[in-house]
Amino acid sequence: MKTKANFQDADAFYECLLDAHQGLSRDESELLNARLILILANQLGDASLLQACIAAAKPAESN
Repeated sequence: MKTKANFQDADAFYECLLDAHQGLSRDESELLNARLILILANQLGDASLLQACIAAAKPAESN
């Protein structure tokens, strides 16, 4: 699993993502994020890689 930036243009991606959320309600924005996650997961297609990404994205447990 790649954990370092692997974007060709991270700033352009972030701007595109922000633009996609422009004018959406909170519920619409959350639905867009959910759809995007599922589309990107489908592009990866590897269940073990997806599980590793989910684990990596979880917040660290506090002691």
